[in-house]
Amino acid sequence: MRSIPPESDAPRATLRGGLPDRYLTPEDIASMFEVPIETVYQWRKKRTGPPGFRIGRHLRYDPADVRAYVNQRKNVDQAAA
Repeated sequence: MRSIPPESDAPRATLRGGLPDRYLTPEDIASMFEVPIETVYQWRKKRTGPPGFRIGRHLRYDPADVRAYVNQRKNVDQAAA
């Protein structure tokens, strides 16, 4: 039987079933959306991805902001169809 990885090891699964109760790293975002880490940093630079914030020199994402970003993208795509 296959075991289910802890939430911290499976950020994509937690996005669908409820985001983790911690701030997300750029690596978490890259894993969730299955994009290269460089893409996450480009989104930040261009202000086109989920909003992030800095804690010292570390970039973090609030799970509520990521959920809002996903919902916004879904609404935009549905309106365009």
